[in-house]
Amino acid sequence: DWPDTQGPAQKLLEETRELAEASPDKRLEEAGDLLFAAVNLVRAYGLKAEEALRAANDKFERRYRAMEELAGGAFARLSLEEQEALWQQVKRQDG
Repeated sequence: DWPDTQGPAQKLLEETRELAEASPDKRLEEAGDLLFAAVNLVRAYGLKAEEALRAANDKFERRYRAMEELAGGAFARLSLEEQEALWQQVKRQDG
């Protein structure tokens, strides 16, 4: 454990680079290291990683459903740019 958030933040950056540079047979291992580093950073801020992830999932689901509603049943047929525009609209409304 580090005495502040700087150590875990640097470790997260290191693990991000390692994942980006990993060979296909090492990506799973590096992805696990990246997730572990993210959890340590969240803990350094005094938060529970599982609670943070649940909250992020809830927010994503709420926003995604709002995008689908705005698209009126045509979401799957929208271009990536149109989907992104909806995402940004919902994000602004959601706060």
